Amino acid sequence: MALAWVTGVSGSGKSSVCEVLKLQGRAAYDGDWDGYSRWVDRRTGDSVLVPPTRTPEGWLDRFGWKVRPEAVEALAADVAGRTGYLCGGFENEDEVLHLFDRIVCLVIDETTLRRRLSTRTTNDFGKHPEELQAAVHHRLEVQDRCRARGAALIDATARLEVVVDRVVTAVEGQSN
Repeated sequence: MALAWVTGVSGSGKSSVCEVLKLQGRAAYDGDWDGYSRWVDRRTGDSVLVPPTRTPEGWLDRFGWKVRPEAVEALAADVAGRTGYLCGGFENEDEVLHLFDRIVCLVIDETTLRRRLSTRTTNDFGKHPEELQAAVHHRLEVQDRCRARGAALIDATARLEVVVDRVVTAVEGQSN
């Protein structure tokens, strides 16, 4: 029984893993799409209600993708006594790390990252040059930070079913 955080750089497969976990009947929540995260102005702390469709120059320097700590606290209480997964990446992770029993980091190489971001159809993040550069820049940083926190590092270049099986094994200690 654990609350697991499945993280990784944009394009590593967090949302895809989440969808499969949900289809398997597991308590899985997408940090991007299920209301856990939002864009926040780093200067004012205000949430951005309607972010721009295309990232203007300098946007990522001023605004950050942040998880709502109160939402993660509520999730931790909701899944108490069973296993739950929150899939997503956010820059204020230090505010919620204490709520997770396990961390799983999906890792990919730069070539795969570039291919996935340029061809994905679920959202446009990573298609703009500034977003792509940010993802490429943060890829190793995210992996190193996860490694230092004792996360299970999962090679997310494998077939999706294999990646999900490895995530479940890392969190629940069993294979599907």
